[in-house]
Amino acid sequence: MNELNLEALNTEYAAKSAEDAIRHAVEKIGISKITLASSLSIEDQVLTDMLLKIDFRARIFFIDTGRHFQKTYDLMDETMERYGFNYEIYAPSHEDLEAMVSRHGANLFYESPELRKKCCEVRKVKPLKRVLSTVGGWICGLRRDQSQTRQEINIFEWDSNHSIYKINPIAFWSEEQVWEYIRKYNVPYSSLYNNGFRSIGCQPCTRAVKPGEDVRSGRWWWESPGKKECGLHVSGHGDTNIIN
Repeated sequence: MNELNLEALNTEYAAKSAEDAIRHAVEKIGISKITLASSLSIEDQVLTDMLLKIDFRARIFFIDTGRHFQKTYDLMDETMERYGFNYEIYAPSHEDLEAMVSRHGANLFYESPELRKKCCEVRKVKPLKRVLSTVGGWICGLRRDQSQTRQEINIFEWDSNHSIYKINPIAFWSEEQVWEYIRKYNVPYSSLYNNGFRSIGCQPCTRAVKPGEDVRSGRWWWESPGKKECGLHVSGHGDTNIIN
């Protein structure tokens, strides 16, 4: 895998397309050593369409927490049929899950921010670490205007938490740009978006968004806006010169 000059890349690719950023990452990191993290969101569906058009051998993974909407699983099947590929599926350890639910109950995430983060750690973060241990880079559908916690992300980053590259090809896209791409290429998406949802995660922790609320206000709505992350995206955005 070639080393990437992140500062130079972010300057160069700020004026290029998302497809160009993905293509460069695949070329430099290698198709077997880079993976797309998909939650079946509209952003991830756009990236799935782009990545598979660039290389049909692409690795795309889904973390099955066991608490997703049925419509999410339906969309997974529809997407695999549409593009002719299979997701890599990662699930929580049954030992961790059994111990957590036995001690704290099935709906512990409503009790406190600490228990909500524990649930996310067991159901999401630990499975994520397993898949990322097999690659040198991961592609994500993060956008700056999604939330307060994402306003400083760059297209190319060094994920110091997992010691791999992190690529956010649509970091500077608006939500409307995402929808324009979906309409243009007829990309499949969850029907939940037609009912007021704008960010979709686990069913108990996701609700429709009210008019005027930000994109991620429907996620963990009982917590303060500045802390609404599940632990999947905690690396420092300032690590832009880790590797030159």
